[in-house]
Amino acid sequence: MRRLDALLIAFAFFLFGGMSYLILRLCGLPGETAGIWSQVLVLLGLLGWLSTYLFRVATGTMTWHEQIERYKTAVLRKRLEEMTPEELAALELQSED
Repeated sequence: MRRLDALLIAFAFFLFGGMSYLILRLCGLPGETAGIWSQVLVLLGLLGWLSTYLFRVATGTMTWHEQIERYKTAVLRKRLEEMTPEELAALELQSED
């Protein structure tokens, strides 16, 4: 994630909090109550976003992990393509043991 992305996400949550406050005020809630509920909504949104990140960390499906796995697979595939038939036969014998 770039710094710009992080700033845009923070700004989006800031706008979400402000807009939820205004909407709650327009629905007739007093200022203090609307402020509390808008904070609750922002907090729930942040916790939901954080939970998706923690889920990706726990399952290993983060972008970095996926890039490393693709790189390892590509390197192994390239090595296999460059091997001679004799080397491939020797590798098969080693894997059978």
